[in-house]
Amino acid sequence: MPSEPVRSIVSRRKLYTAGMLTAAVAVIVVLMGITTRKMADAKLSEWTEDQAVPTVAVAAPDTHGRASTLDLPGRLEAYTQAQIYARVSGYLKEWKADIGAKVKSGDLLAEIDAPDLDQQIMQADAALASAQANSKLSDATLQRGQQLITSGAVSKQDLDQRGADASNKQGLVRAAQANLDRLRVLERYKRITAPFDGLVTVRTTDVGVLINAGGSGPPLFVVSDTSRLRVYVNVPQSFVPTILVGTKAYLTVPEYPGRKFSATVEASAQAVDVASGTTRMLLVVDNAAGELMTGDFANVSFQLPHPEMAVNVPASALIFDRDGLRIATVDSQNRVVIKTVTIARDLGRTIEIGSGITAADRVIDSPPDGIQAGDHVHIAGEPESPRKPENLVRNEQRD
Repeated sequence: MPSEPVRSIVSRRKLYTAGMLTAAVAVIVVLMGITTRKMADAKLSEWTEDQAVPTVAVAAPDTHGRASTLDLPGRLEAYTQAQIYARVSGYLKEWKADIGAKVKSGDLLAEIDAPDLDQQIMQADAALASAQANSKLSDATLQRGQQLITSGAVSKQDLDQRGADASNKQGLVRAAQANLDRLRVLERYKRITAPFDGLVTVRTTDVGVLINAGGSGPPLFVVSDTSRLRVYVNVPQSFVPTILVGTKAYLTVPEYPGRKFSATVEASAQAVDVASGTTRMLLVVDNAAGELMTGDFANVSFQLPHPEMAVNVPASALIFDRDGLRIATVDSQNRVVIKTVTIARDLGRTIEIGSGITAADRVIDSPPDGIQAGDHVHIAGEPESPRKPENLVRNEQRD
């Protein structure tokens, strides 16, 4: 049997060996934990960076030419309108046509009682009779002198005076006749008549009202030809070259929702208003049915010509900042490329681009704030980045 010292030495060796093995295992476990943690941190950092890359929606520009309309406010007016004033003073004797009445050319609208004018006519008639009598007497005196000149009973000077007096009297007759004719013409204006076929749209007088000759105050009547109506529209300067005389348009009015009335451009002012930057244009709309009213507000829509080929992008793709008007596109490496563009036409939800991009570009719709040229992006619809590994999630929870 081994002695006690030998047993003691063997026992210490076993303990030492076991201790070394335990220490080695602990070191290996620690090294494996550190390595695993570093790998997890690296993967987590890579996943976080990947998730920080924005996902954007891209689309190729639409290359089809778009028909567009230009909507502008307008005001309807009668094609022909006459404001009727009195030419003679007096009192309104009677009126024959009220507002809304359809009248023909020459129809009686009202009649004026003008006693002052009547007295002037009587006076002018008497003055003409007196002038004619004086002229007749002067002619007779001249004829007697001409008969007596050969006998020497009348001198040459006396005959000349008689001739001058006869001529003077004849001039007075013509003046009196002209004055009477003038008053007779004014007498006709005691009857106020319609100047053309139309509609009485205004009546501001009544029986017994004092009438003053001339254009002061409101008109007695307003007669409007409403078989055709004028529509005046102020067109922005940039659209004037595309809206020529003869261009067709349609208009809508509030009292007929959903209905459209055809109109045609008849004239253009060919001048730009400095204050508004617009050109005044005249359109004519047929109103034979009498459905439209003068003074009515109307929305006028012009059908604008459009190119067969165009580059259209969503309006939400535009970036407007201190660098101007730009659009963000994506290259083949999914890197952002910022391009400066110009607008040809604003079509509302879409914009027709004049220059800066082509139909082959991939345009970012609604680019995120702060996007910069060279940024890496994910394209919506393409395979997404891998999800975070579950062991990373467990490690984060354990920490």
